[in-house]
Order: sequence, then structure tokens, then C-alpha cells
Amino acid sequence: MAHKMKDATKKASKSARPSSGILDTQALADKIRKNALKKKQEQAAAPALEPPIAPSVVLEDKVVDASAETAIQSFAEFDLIPEILESIQAMKFTKPTPIQAESIPHALAGKDIIGLAQTGSGKTAAFAIPILQALWHAKTPYFSLVLAPTRELAFQIKETFDALGSSMGLRSVCIVGGMDMMDQARDLMRKPHVIVATPGRITDHLEHTKGFSLKNLKYLVMDEADRLLDMDFGPALDKILKVIPVERTSYLFSATMTNKIAKLQRASLKNPVRVAVSNKYQTADNLVQSMMLVSDGYKNTFLVHLLNEFMGKSIIVFTRTVANSERTAILTRLLGFSSVPLNGQLSQTQRLGALNKFKSGKANILIATDVAARGLDIPSVDVVINYDIPTDSKAYIHRVGRTARAGKSGKSISLVTQYDLELYLRIESVLGKKLPKDPSPSKQVLNTLHVHVDRAVAEAIRQMKDIHERRGNRNHRDNHDREER
Repeated sequence: MAHKMKDATKKASKSARPSSGILDTQALADKIRKNALKKKQEQAAAPALEPPIAPSVVLEDKVVDASAETAIQSFAEFDLIPEILESIQAMKFTKPTPIQAESIPHALAGKDIIGLAQTGSGKTAAFAIPILQALWHAKTPYFSLVLAPTRELAFQIKETFDALGSSMGLRSVCIVGGMDMMDQARDLMRKPHVIVATPGRITDHLEHTKGFSLKNLKYLVMDEADRLLDMDFGPALDKILKVIPVERTSYLFSATMTNKIAKLQRASLKNPVRVAVSNKYQTADNLVQSMMLVSDGYKNTFLVHLLNEFMGKSIIVFTRTVANSERTAILTRLLGFSSVPLNGQLSQTQRLGALNKFKSGKANILIATDVAARGLDIPSVDVVINYDIPTDSKAYIHRVGRTARAGKSGKSISLVTQYDLELYLRIESVLGKKLPKDPSPSKQVLNTLHVHVDRAVAEAIRQMKDIHERRGNRNHRDNHDREER
């Protein structure tokens, strides 16, 4: 593309001739330089609302620098109640992360917050701590509603609230799809202080559960707001915003600031403080990223080779489809690896069971679709392997963000076939750098391994067929062989 542009520029410069009414190339270049200089001077004179690299806080129309090394070094500086400080200490939080250090003071002052932060930045505590501080003084039921795009993230947020509120008698509940409505209705009737929910299911309860209302709600949180909108939760959000009080405190957290997010902000927040602690497409500095070119028909063999190389480490293998996650999980188990699948077609109990096995170390390999790419706090993931290259570059950022968290180092490897090159080049373009290529294993190693892997693949396919026949799911191909984002 760059060569074509250069050729086009050469042709244009050759064909251009000075004449009346037509600028020659030298004059055009001078004009472009003058315009660029003028624009640069204007930008320098005006405050930038969203600096591309340096973190910032925007309060009304003022910009305040917020570097990664924040002035606040301890949670005690926030003047929190002793019960919350005790829980923070029990959770081994040492000092506030940038998003916490910059947003919590404004939140404690009663301001609405827009938090722009990458996954793993500690944003759950950034909104949970101010809510619990306010709850200590209010002690009213249905005090806060937290909306999350996925069930797993909702459960995780509830766990954080429970841990931070453990010394103050907090009552919380998680309301998501895939669980019994009657059981959830009974939980809601116990008048919890904090409700963590997916938008669709909480809307169902607002419409159908007698005696349940959010007319006295004090706090609304929309976590992973960009994904809430990507997943078409817009209509459900509109319904919720219509039935909750206008006079409330609202927090909106998102990885990116899009036009949709700006529209949602205008509809739900009042004079918010905006806290931005990362640029749009940022990966951790302590993450080592690489790619491996894969021979046609050898992808499974390359994967097994890598799993052998990283034997004993905690690994997430990302696939693009549900079918690939299930088949790869069976394949790796047949070859003696301890692995579990995680995808959107599993029941809620199965999904939580898989996550718990992986978190506890009972299984050290998680074969997941993009349902696990965002929001989940899985500690100590050593390696992320992209078995399938994602079609969305942002999904890549979130996938590799599962490792190299909280200052730890991590490694990500992408298996790239000839059919993935365009997608991979797009990812490199977004990252702004070329990723190094890992050397492929020798032909002798590959061919020896391939014989065993090929047999296991055939057996995995047979077992999948048997499983689906037993389930009686005649449409399993339509339901399972689809992308998950």
C-alpha cells in the first residue's frame, strides 16, 4: 500500500505543471506545511480533552495530569471507614492503582464518574469502595445497581463487593440469566444493599417480580459500558434508566470512549469527572508478544507442541468458535493435559465450575472463547495462546490482557496460518508495531508429534459427535460452530 501511494505521488508530481488557477507542487507543499503548523499552534494553545498517551482527569473543562505514579500511596489517605480499610488489608491491596487513586476522591465527593481504563486496572474496587463508604452512612436496601455485560463478570463484581463489605454486614445479590427466576425473586425480597446484574435479567424482574422496585436507588454503575452497547443491551438500559431515580450518583466504566458511550453518558450522567488511565489500544509493558507461522493442517500439532513447552504453567487458549473450544478441550485431555472448556453454550453452573477449576489450579489449561476475554480477574495466568486469530483487533488486546496483570510478566503467542495473515497484520497496525516471530519446531519433531495428534483429533471429533447425539441436539452445528465475541 505504501509503495502504491509513493508511486501515485511520483506520478502526481510529474504531471503537475505551474499554470494560472493551478498550484504547482512546491506551492501546495508550502501550503500544507503552513496549515499543519497553524493547526499544531492551535492545539498547543487549547487544552486537550483526551491526550493520546498520558493519563488524565477531565473535570468540567479543566485537565489535570494523572501519571501512573500517583500522589496517593495508601488507601488510608481516602479517609475511609475502618471496616473498609480492614477488608482492603485482608485482600492484600497495597496501594491504589491509578484508576482508583484518581477516581475515588471525586466519587467520595459525590461526583458522577466516567472511568476509561483497560482491563485489569482495578476499576471494580474504584467504584465499589465509594459505594460501600456511602452505604455505611445510609444503610438502605436497593442502594446500588451494578450492570455488567456477562454473567462471569457479574459474579466476579459481586465477589469483590462481598470481600470489601465483609466487615460491615453487606447484603448483595447477583441477578443473571441462566438461573432460576423464582430463586432470584426470593433473593431480591431479602432487600439486598447491592444488586449486580446483567441488563436483560434485571429488566425481567423489574417487569414481573411483584414488590421489587428501584425507585429509591442511590447508585448506578455501568461496567464495561462499551461491551454493554456492543452486545445490544441498549433497549434494556433505556428501560432501566426510565424506572430509576433521576437524582442519583452514576458511574460509567469503559475500555474505550466511542460515540455510543458519549450518547449514554449524556443520557445518564450529570457533570461527570472523566478519568482516563490508558490509551485506546494499549498492552502491558511486561507482556512479551510473539507469533508463530503454522503449516497448513498442523495447527493442532503446533498447539500441543506449545503446551508441552509450557508444561505446568497456567495457560489460556483462545478459540474463535464454541465448537473449536469444545473439540480442543477434548483433544488436549486425550493427550494427557489437564484442561477445561469455557464458552457461552455451557450452563451457568458449568461455566462457574470451569472457572473455579482453573483458578484453583485443578486444571492448568482453560480453552475459551472470547466470553473469557474481558473483565474476568483470573490471577497468575502465565501464557495466552491465540489458537484462532480474532476478527476484531480489540478482542486481541483483551485476550492478551489476561496475562501480565498487576505488574507480573506474561507471554502471548498467536498461531498464524496463511489464512490469518490479513487479520494479524491488522492487529499489528493497531498495536503500532510488528511482533517478533517465534521459531517453528523442527520438521522431525513436528512429524513425530503429528501422528499422535492426528489420531487424537479424530477421536475428539468422534466423542463430540457422540456427546451431541446423546444430548439430542440436532442443531448443535448451528449452535456451536459460531464466533463468540
